[in-house]
Amino acid sequence: MPHNTLDTTANSVLRCKGSTIVDGDGNEVILRGACLGAYLLQENFTNGYPGHEKAFRKAMLDLIGQEKYDYFWDRFYTYFYAEADAVWFKSIGLNMQRLAINYRHLSDDLDPYVIIEAGFKWIDRVIKLNGEAGVYTILDLHAAPGGQNFDWHSDNNLPDALLWEFKEFQDRTVRIWEAIAARYKGNHWGYNLLNEPTDNAPGATRLLSFYKRLGDAVRAVDPDHIICFDGNTFGADFSDFDKAGFTFENAIFSCHDYSMFGFPMGKTFTGSEADKAKVRKDYERKIGFSKKTNSPIWNGEFGVVYATPEVDGPDWIKINEARYGALEQQLRVYKQDKISWTIWLYKDIGIQGLVHATTDSPWIKLFGAAIARKRKVALEFWGTDDTETTTHFQPVLDFIQNELPEAVPSYPPFWSLKQHLYRRTLYSWISDNLNDDFVKPMAELSFEELDELASTFKFERCTKREQLLALLKAEA
Repeated sequence: MPHNTLDTTANSVLRCKGSTIVDGDGNEVILRGACLGAYLLQENFTNGYPGHEKAFRKAMLDLIGQEKYDYFWDRFYTYFYAEADAVWFKSIGLNMQRLAINYRHLSDDLDPYVIIEAGFKWIDRVIKLNGEAGVYTILDLHAAPGGQNFDWHSDNNLPDALLWEFKEFQDRTVRIWEAIAARYKGNHWGYNLLNEPTDNAPGATRLLSFYKRLGDAVRAVDPDHIICFDGNTFGADFSDFDKAGFTFENAIFSCHDYSMFGFPMGKTFTGSEADKAKVRKDYERKIGFSKKTNSPIWNGEFGVVYATPEVDGPDWIKINEARYGALEQQLRVYKQDKISWTIWLYKDIGIQGLVHATTDSPWIKLFGAAIARKRKVALEFWGTDDTETTTHFQPVLDFIQNELPEAVPSYPPFWSLKQHLYRRTLYSWISDNLNDDFVKPMAELSFEELDELASTFKFERCTKREQLLALLKAEA
């Protein structure tokens, strides 16, 4: 057995002790790593397709049939995360991975009362590979039945988070977590119950009530694991937790600390004292509840979108230097406060990943033109510049703002009318309807060619983002 293999016996389970995380011997553990997205939870910008994962998968299944569909995904999961990934991940000084999961691996909408046992195969594999390499794994339900938020990353193409409106969806979510807890009881880290919920009820009463129910259900099966509660409104707001006096034993209140300095729609980070102060201020706002409750601080997601010459033109290097500067400042703040963190994300097609597919890979060769087209016209929110597209939508935006201002949603408070409109049109209806065309190049692929396509994501075929790695090594 490898020297760094984690002890996964019951007495090795991590737990909260005041504001620190400790191991079975009472030693403080600071967890620093990355999120494994684009795997059991996929997103348009991480994998390249337009719209939502369920639309992409349906289009593929309809086109190539069940046998080839199953074969492709088996190869994809096998190649995307393997022993080489886990060993390298540990070698660069990282010790924790947050595994994002779409509920559809464990629960079928047409047979909702049955847990899909086969869906645990790839979760088991990641936990085993990480454990053997000496890396902790936290399980993150990134997409829950009905949608815990109304954005693409919960694989929800509706304008509402229906988890909060239908008890049936809540019951299914409880069943999923009870099955997870029963299977992994005694393993070594914790459970992230819901990624980035959005409850617009006054006082976030539905969220807090369900969190209590869900936490209690997990505790009844597994009394030892750390449980992580994301803040409301995409993991950024704990104000209603504070007002309600929400508490839970052996728990972390996990924030997501994305800085707009790292995105095309944000301001450029200059390194000024004012910019540094803003990085600190934004972070402090999100972790205030953790400090007040003397709980460990874990920043579950942060990161920047990296510019490329294809998308950002001749200034792409200059743009990236500014974004790296903002990221470095965030990491310095986290290091000063000795907090745990997981950057978004480990591997993708080249938008944010520590490692990513190459431009000459089979995946990019097959889908590259379609990916470039959708990004050019801003068919997704994450990391695109919608300036040109907005010139076409501006008359509609002006009409709504001038004639029907009362129809403009007020939640989330930081979403503009434009974002609400694009979420309902560009990012959902229009994008989802493009998936049949997106997958057409797969129509005549043989089993051997499907294997080659999936092999794009083998560790040895991907490239590393060296400047990011150097920064993480220095600050971790």
